[in-house]
Amino acid sequence: MTAEAPKILPVALDAMGGDHGAPPNVEGAVLAARAGVSVLLVGDRVKLHAELGKHAGSAALPIEVVEATDVIGMDEHASDVRRRTQASINVATRLVKEGRASAAVSMGHSGATMASALLTLGRITGVERPAILAHLPARGGFTTMLDVGANADVKASYLAQWARLASVYLRVVEDRENPTVGLLSIGEEDHKGNALVLEAHGLLRELHGRGVNFHGNIEGRDVFMGTTDIVLTDGFTGNVVLKLAEGEAKVLFGWVKEALGSTLKSKIGGLLVRGSLRGLADRMDPSTYGASLLIGVRGLAFIGHGSADARAVKNALLRAARAHDANLVPRLEAAFQEQSSLS
Repeated sequence: MTAEAPKILPVALDAMGGDHGAPPNVEGAVLAARAGVSVLLVGDRVKLHAELGKHAGSAALPIEVVEATDVIGMDEHASDVRRRTQASINVATRLVKEGRASAAVSMGHSGATMASALLTLGRITGVERPAILAHLPARGGFTTMLDVGANADVKASYLAQWARLASVYLRVVEDRENPTVGLLSIGEEDHKGNALVLEAHGLLRELHGRGVNFHGNIEGRDVFMGTTDIVLTDGFTGNVVLKLAEGEAKVLFGWVKEALGSTLKSKIGGLLVRGSLRGLADRMDPSTYGASLLIGVRGLAFIGHGSADARAVKNALLRAARAHDANLVPRLEAAFQEQSSLS
């Protein structure tokens, strides 16, 4: 039996979240709307209408403003979501819960976004802890890593569940048939790793061929070589890897820029390769991926960088709409129900 096509719904954007507030959020929403995605801008109605007024033709776009009288700042506590019901992130996740929005996207407080999504949407049955799923540029395109920050301390069972979640995600959203799963460790051999890795390795071996294509252990260098489609690790390690990759990319491009400007000959060479370097920079720019999916909750929630620009916001909205169009959450739920029936 085929799954029913999802209803066409707008994406709810926490338009007050992030380091720069409304301007990049509204500009990104306008760009996404021009690309065919309907958007609900959640936040201060007066400020958001004023920002929309700066963009010619925005009145004709599929953008609607939804009032939220509060916003959880980047320096405030994630636990504030429990009592501040009118905060923009809470309003955005409620729109998803009520079936008025296909997904919630926020470039604001990541902890508050996770807490709001969990409290409002709940977890998929069979998932102990949701994880943040991110794409990292790698040979052949990108590698999908999780967790990159939601769970600093984990159990082996979490990693096994995340393998199933990420495998479904890549199949239905990214069209990667039978994606491979790697477990991040200090060596490829089965006996390498700490107690967590050794236990998780055994669970993943049991899942191999049952919705998970387990490759085995991988090392840090394999992440960007594209050795596996999916990389599993705890949220502490994953967050370090993610930020290390972003920092190293900036340093490397700085070195390239210095080298190409050091002599007249290198400057001429720089002009010749400028187009190719620009394409490479786009691949390595976090804005290309927009935001990371909080996978495992009963609804779509995406978490972006606080420093996100309009391009990142646009790409996050497009990615959220694509996940909804692919019927991702119902397919994740069906995969876990099927696994439970086989257990």
